[in-house]
Amino acid sequence: MISYQEAKQIISKHLYKPKSISVSIEEANGRILAENLIADRDFPPFDRVTMDGIAIRHADFESGQRAFPIADTIGAGMPQKDLNISGKCVQIMTGAIMPKGLDTVIRYEDLSIKNDIATIEVKEVKHQQNIHFKAQDRLSGEVVVSAGTKLSPVELIVTASVGKSTVKVKALPKAAIITTGDELVDIDESPLEHQIRRSSNYGVLALLKGWNIEATQFHLKDDKELMLNELRSILSDYELIVLTGGVSRGKFDFLPEVLEELGVEKHFHKVKQRPGKPFWFGTRSKENVVFALPGNPVSSFACANIYIKEWLEASLDQPVGEEYAELASDLSFPPELTWFIECKLENTASGFVKATPFRGNGSGDFANLTLADGFLILPDNKSEFKAGEVYRYIRFRN
Repeated sequence: MISYQEAKQIISKHLYKPKSISVSIEEANGRILAENLIADRDFPPFDRVTMDGIAIRHADFESGQRAFPIADTIGAGMPQKDLNISGKCVQIMTGAIMPKGLDTVIRYEDLSIKNDIATIEVKEVKHQQNIHFKAQDRLSGEVVVSAGTKLSPVELIVTASVGKSTVKVKALPKAAIITTGDELVDIDESPLEHQIRRSSNYGVLALLKGWNIEATQFHLKDDKELMLNELRSILSDYELIVLTGGVSRGKFDFLPEVLEELGVEKHFHKVKQRPGKPFWFGTRSKENVVFALPGNPVSSFACANIYIKEWLEASLDQPVGEEYAELASDLSFPPELTWFIECKLENTASGFVKATPFRGNGSGDFANLTLADGFLILPDNKSEFKAGEVYRYIRFRN
């Protein structure tokens, strides 16, 4: 067996190398940008009014004038006007171009208007207030969003503003999720006493969908020849293969042998951790990356969140975020294993995250996951863990 740290290092040497593809802006949310987005004009492209109100010459206010006859009304979308109206004002709306000849905007809340005369009712008016000046944010030709950024609704606003209806993003791996085992039935079936419904695959599926990866699902019976034939076909069609079950030491756990016969190189089998010790990882040249996870739902869910998620982040050049929490209570764990213990996470008033761990009933106790927010990672080099100590955690619930 290898350690958790060794498993991470090995996996990090076999990252997916994405090409770039073009997608529509409607499909780009959550994708990784593969090009710089360049401002095709200044941001903003003109001196933009930021409040509904009136525009004046500040010099008139400085000279003591407070009542201004209204000479015109200007709305957003109108061409810029060149006005020579000393001693007068225009009504002007948010988003409009500031007219030439005027330089300050006073909002309606600071005015009274009667008989087409606007009277300023505040003592202080700053020169050029309530104007968002041309090129104040970005200059034409500047990078506004850099390649490698994970696109969110914020970046998509910018994408649209620079005229990009399609954008280049990093291609995602074509993925297959495979369950194994004669004891498993589909979720809409009524299982017999000796059967259970397939469930661990849906946790993996949700995780991949969080990265916009659409995965195809398969199920393999515990038959070596059938496994060989079906996996041969799957390996030829998919780049990322995630299997659940069939990697322990049972008489019907054929997967390690089948994968080897199909030319998948084993990089490790079994990690010194709980849950998920039977975890298997391998690759086939540059065509396939294979994560073979234990079949128990908690084990497969832990391995998917701890290893596959980090592999995806690294493959797409995304920062692997490390979050830490303070242990809320003492724990004892004698085995020399890294312990991924389920925990409830709480943001405290002091700014720390506190992790309250709880023990389930083993790696088959998936119902207990509904009480947890993440896995606290307790290292294998100690057996006593004290309240107040700080450890990394992997959050799986927002």
